[in-house]
Amino acid sequence: MSEFTPKRNSPSSNICLPKTTNLVRSSKRQRSWWFKYFRLFHLRLSRLRGKPESIARGLSVGVFAGSFPFFGLQTVIGVILATCLRSSKIAAAAGTWISNPLTYVPLYIFNYKVGKLLLGLEEQPGLTLDLDSFSSFMELGFSFAATLLAGCLVVGIVLAIITYFVSIHFIKRWHKRNLKSKKKRLKKFYL
Repeated sequence: MSEFTPKRNSPSSNICLPKTTNLVRSSKRQRSWWFKYFRLFHLRLSRLRGKPESIARGLSVGVFAGSFPFFGLQTVIGVILATCLRSSKIAAAAGTWISNPLTYVPLYIFNYKVGKLLLGLEEQPGLTLDLDSFSSFMELGFSFAATLLAGCLVVGIVLAIITYFVSIHFIKRWHKRNLKSKKKRLKKFYL
C-alpha cells in the first residue's frame, strides 16, 4: 500500500492525503486512556460521600497497608482494615498506591534502614545497601525480613498519622467548595 491514500467520500478521488502513522495514533490513544483513567479516579476521590473523618481514616489506613512489602495484597489488606475501622474502602484502596513500581525500592530501603536503626543491628561488612544493590538484601534471610517489617510498621504508622491530618484538611476544603458550587448551581436554577 502506498504512503498516500485517496480521500474517501469526496467528489474527486484523485486527491491524495498523507496517511497517518500508527505511532501517532497509538500514543494519542494511550495518552487519552491514561488521562481518562486519572480524571475518573480524581473525580471518584473528590466526590466520595461520607464524613471527612471516615474518608481520611480510609486513606491513612491505605497508606499504612501500602508501606508493607506484600505485593498484590496491599489493596486487600487496606480494604480489610478499612472495613474493620468503618472507613472509606475506596480511599483505602487509593492510599495503597503509595508503593508503586516507581517507589518500591526507595521505600523499602528506607523502611529497612529504619528497622535496622530500631532493632540496633550493626552494618554487616562488605554489604552496602542502596538503590543499586537490592539483590544483596535477599542474602540476609530472616533477619532481613524481620528488620524490614519492623521498619515498615514504624514508617507505616508515622505516614498514616501524617496522611490522616493532612487529608482531613483537604477533604474538608473539597467538601466545602463542592457545597458552595452546588448551592450556586441550585440558586441559578431556581432563579
